[in-house]
Amino acid sequence: MKNLKRKLFLAVSAVVMLITVAFTADADRFEMAKNLDIFASIYRELNLHYVDQTDPGKLMKTGIDAMLESLDPYTNYYPESEIEDFQLMTTGQYGGIGSTIHKSGEFIIISEPYEGFPAQKSGLRAGDKILEAGGESTKNKSTGDLSKLLKGEPGSKVKLKIERPGTPQAFEMEITREEIQMKSVPYYGMLKNNIGYIKLNSFTDKCAKEVKEALETLQKEGPLKGLIFDLRDNGGGLLRESIDIVNLFVDKGTLVCETKGRFSNSSESKKTLNTPIAANLPLTVLINEHSASASEIVSGSLQDLDRAVIIGQKSYGKGLVQGTYKLSYNSMLKVTIAKYYTPSGRCIQAIDYAHKDDKGKAIKVADSLKAYFKTKNGRPVMDGGGIQPDIEAEEPDANPLVASLLSKDLIFDFVTQYRLKHDSIAPAKSFQVTDATYNEFMEFIKDKDYSYTSESERVLSDFKKTSEKEEFYKLLQPEYDALQQKLTAQKKKDLSMYKDLISQLIKEEIVSRYYYQTGRIVASLYNDRFIDKAMEVLLAQEKYNAVLQTVK
Repeated sequence: MKNLKRKLFLAVSAVVMLITVAFTADADRFEMAKNLDIFASIYRELNLHYVDQTDPGKLMKTGIDAMLESLDPYTNYYPESEIEDFQLMTTGQYGGIGSTIHKSGEFIIISEPYEGFPAQKSGLRAGDKILEAGGESTKNKSTGDLSKLLKGEPGSKVKLKIERPGTPQAFEMEITREEIQMKSVPYYGMLKNNIGYIKLNSFTDKCAKEVKEALETLQKEGPLKGLIFDLRDNGGGLLRESIDIVNLFVDKGTLVCETKGRFSNSSESKKTLNTPIAANLPLTVLINEHSASASEIVSGSLQDLDRAVIIGQKSYGKGLVQGTYKLSYNSMLKVTIAKYYTPSGRCIQAIDYAHKDDKGKAIKVADSLKAYFKTKNGRPVMDGGGIQPDIEAEEPDANPLVASLLSKDLIFDFVTQYRLKHDSIAPAKSFQVTDATYNEFMEFIKDKDYSYTSESERVLSDFKKTSEKEEFYKLLQPEYDALQQKLTAQKKKDLSMYKDLISQLIKEEIVSRYYYQTGRIVASLYNDRFIDKAMEVLLAQEKYNAVLQTVK
């Protein structure tokens, strides 16, 4: 048996080496053949001689992942078992029940069922605890493990055992899986003063069609005076979809970006192909630090072309393009093949994966290497670090109290109890958290652990450690104790100090229980600094023109 294994490994290794070397330049052939031989030999000897039983597939996957990890985070190998995850990223489509989940203690909780899909139609609610799935206990399983149990061929069934707050006994339900097609545009609508709003979550297949249909609907609703295009938290996706979205607002034949790679087939100029439907519509684009890749192509090109005012926070800085290649046994390789450049000629890639520090970590592009470029109207823009917005807007300041309430699911759990007591609420646009509801929340968390350390407490603790080392603490202890008491007293007031922010989070969670993702977005629109800035710019033509330096 050992001899058979040995011969098989040798045969496979030889074939791999011959194929790889055949497609490699002469100068590299010997080096590649040598290293492939070494790798195959190590792989063979490990599987034949290692003291414990090895899994050849897992061993190879580990080796492949480590090799690709040395390049960049976007070059990935997908074995057949993970192809469905890859398809979800590119198409937003999979077979399953349609729900988000999260870990809470030993079990998995339904975070939010998607409206119109099996989980919601079968009666699953946010807050439901999944005890079993497909006859298997979910205790101590990861969300990834459970996700695999919930996904499957459309038309197949999965049996769940559910524990629901307010229901005395656990119960079972059988759900028929469907093809889940996630909307790239979860919401669009008309805000006040005839300003339109479109939210785009991801650049999946056909998302440009969704954006176009949303825009055309808004145009039909009335005289559209401006548009807010929201790309916050949008991590990107398909390059071709970003080109088609830009094309909605700029003329046919306009350069949107260029890709430049090591080989000629990965270098290309990307231009718009169609007649725009909103060439003169005042436009703002919202971005934040999580807007990346295709989001940066859209925002960066519209900025370079002086076609939109970009509002928000500096974007992520991913200027790399990936291509996909089918491999044997239904596996796939996603590999970085090029960098992209916006119309002004800048590449916004923030991290230089070709160069690593002493610890092997990729470094950020040095400020000394960054360069200025000019937009169509001559405005200066910089490369090497994401898209800098024309007008900055900030999220509400994060604070340890709110972080603790969220991380410990206390807002989520309170709203689960709220949902049991209220069969319906006001429409998402008008629903508000009253003082009575907020007082209920404070009562709910009274006996819960939401301990946290404020920044002032951290500083004071560091001061104590330093003063102890320098032997000053005994001298300063009375003052230290007094400060500590004041900080403790202040923390008791934090629930009142951050009432508005916490109320907003409670509001969005409550609304999502009745109106799902669409309701959550609607509830967030009316207390949003980014949108307030965009409205301000769109409703003041002189300010809009001044930002873009438009010449009348």
